[in-house]
Amino acid sequence: MNLTEPVESLKGVGPKTAEILRKVGIKTTRDFFYNLPRDYENFQQANSIMEIRPGKVTIRGKIDSLTTRRTRRRNLSITEGVVRDKTGAVKVVWFNQSYRTKQFEKDKEYFFTGNYELKNGRFSLISPSAALVADIGPRMGLSPIYVAHGRIRSMDFQRLVEKSRALFNSIPDLLPTVKTGVRKEALFKAHFPESLKTAAKAREYLAYEELFSLILAAKLNRRENEKLRATPVPFQAKEVKRFVDSLPFKLTNAQRLASWEIFQNMENETPMNRLLQGDVGSGKTMVAAMAAYAAALARKQVAFLAPTAILAKQHYDKFAQLLGNFGVSVALLTGATKGKAELKREIRSGRIQVVIGTHALLTDDTEFADLALVIIDEQHRFGVNQRQKLVLKSPKDTAPHLLMMTATPIPRSLQLTVFGDLDVSILGELPKGRQPISTKIMAETAAKEELYPKMREILGTGQQIYWISKAIEDGVGADGAKSEVTSVKTRTKRLREVFPEAKVEFLHGKMKPAEKDEVMERFSRGEIQILVSTTVVEVGVDVPNANLMVIENSESYGLAQLHQLRGRVGRGGEAGFCYLLTSGDLQPSRRLRELERSTDGFYLSEVDLKLRGPGEIYGSLQHGALDLRIASLSDTKLIHRAQADVEKFLQMGEKMLEYRELMAGIKKYQQITTLN
Repeated sequence: MNLTEPVESLKGVGPKTAEILRKVGIKTTRDFFYNLPRDYENFQQANSIMEIRPGKVTIRGKIDSLTTRRTRRRNLSITEGVVRDKTGAVKVVWFNQSYRTKQFEKDKEYFFTGNYELKNGRFSLISPSAALVADIGPRMGLSPIYVAHGRIRSMDFQRLVEKSRALFNSIPDLLPTVKTGVRKEALFKAHFPESLKTAAKAREYLAYEELFSLILAAKLNRRENEKLRATPVPFQAKEVKRFVDSLPFKLTNAQRLASWEIFQNMENETPMNRLLQGDVGSGKTMVAAMAAYAAALARKQVAFLAPTAILAKQHYDKFAQLLGNFGVSVALLTGATKGKAELKREIRSGRIQVVIGTHALLTDDTEFADLALVIIDEQHRFGVNQRQKLVLKSPKDTAPHLLMMTATPIPRSLQLTVFGDLDVSILGELPKGRQPISTKIMAETAAKEELYPKMREILGTGQQIYWISKAIEDGVGADGAKSEVTSVKTRTKRLREVFPEAKVEFLHGKMKPAEKDEVMERFSRGEIQILVSTTVVEVGVDVPNANLMVIENSESYGLAQLHQLRGRVGRGGEAGFCYLLTSGDLQPSRRLRELERSTDGFYLSEVDLKLRGPGEIYGSLQHGALDLRIASLSDTKLIHRAQADVEKFLQMGEKMLEYRELMAGIKKYQQITTLN
């Protein structure tokens, strides 16, 4: 069976159905068979209402008394009803699912599966799934539940899979390290399980397949990188020591180790491919400056790429101060730089040794005489094509040494898989004198009594405040979608009324670059006391005098993003404070509670991975969706098993090419995981 055939080649999939499936990424027969159930229900073991106990239950009955009401929290609706059978009745509740009032037909029986638990002093069935009994029929065993795709419901997809049942037996094997037929058996049992145990075992094999492919892609990327040649940069110990001794502070042990690893890499002919990860404020810029100085000592050039003009300017100021006293020429190149033509001539001639800039570094007319080191800050914000444009500016037949930096701590399991082709340096300690940030979850309704007095205290000592809001205009979120949260503009107006003595301004991503830079410059100079902003300040903004961060609607942000935002305060030696405001009367989520009790970014990254998965945390990674459908990157046992089998497979040499589907499939992962 050819799994690359279009999905419409399957029985029962006509042009309209195929179009709906294509829109959600099910384009081929392979996509179809790997669209696994998200869960399973055993309708044959439904309980009577009289028998149910707290926990997950399935009941069979008719529903009535359906109503929907809005709560004080404007973006939350509650739909309630009553399910009855011969033995009794039970209340059912759905949140933000008002369509349920129109879903059910009178006098028809449905299966309801959900958690039976205590809510507001009364036991209820919470957010159950529902299936018409007549649709289920007398089928034995488990019933798969699929994610609904537009007009294709779970039941519709189940029928399509049923029509393709005979095709499972002709699905070819994918991996060389397993016994014959295991793949088709695993796929069949995932869709048609005999028990939850067989379903779990089937999914474990399919997860192993994904991990094998991901790790193989990273290993092959590393092999390709090792074929490239770079210009060695000799380590000049005396000069570097003199530079370090001139610093007004002592390097942390983590900074010393990371720098030494980088110096060793740069001495080799194989290009360095290193990721420097460290929590906010751990001193990554200082390590990058030392690497740049080593390259400048060898009379080579350095390109430093930053995601925003504000961040590029901050790095330029720091590098110019650190390196200028040692005769290193440093320049800033952004879209707003004046006299760009002359500056680019200086870069082309080699007279400028270190160039710090934004996307302006990537233009075709930005040429280098002898580029030996490329540094990329917040590397996940750049696509592979952008990075390659910069990498290709090195001399012919050579590749520059590459140092990527990120303040988003990467869990160990991602280092083994997605970033398996990288050398990783970790800055796991903060510079001396930095104090941990105090974090507190607070209901928005308590702000007036508890938060405002703290803000007045901060303002009274001459310190500054960030206030983060999700929306730009009333009714419109930062992403353009409909929003009911308070906008930066409305919040700015309200805070001006509450704190008339303070200068309050707003900042958001849709402002013109020059306007954003002007606002941030004024905030940096202390001319603005309260800055109301969207998450545009998440990365790289360094205002040492800002020591209070308020994040409104904090439950709507991811853990990694909240940690990044929190890291904007407490950077100048004073204590930092972060208030996580929650709306409505819901209990704080686990991610908010974890953030409240820990400031360890590496611990929080592991928690975030378990809570949301790699795709949610890292978005599109460098330039494509990771799209792991089955595997969990927190399953280190399965990762190590796949790693060992990949090593065996790599010893097969050219015979690897015989596994065409596998080798074609990993190209997607190779593009995602490569960094040069």
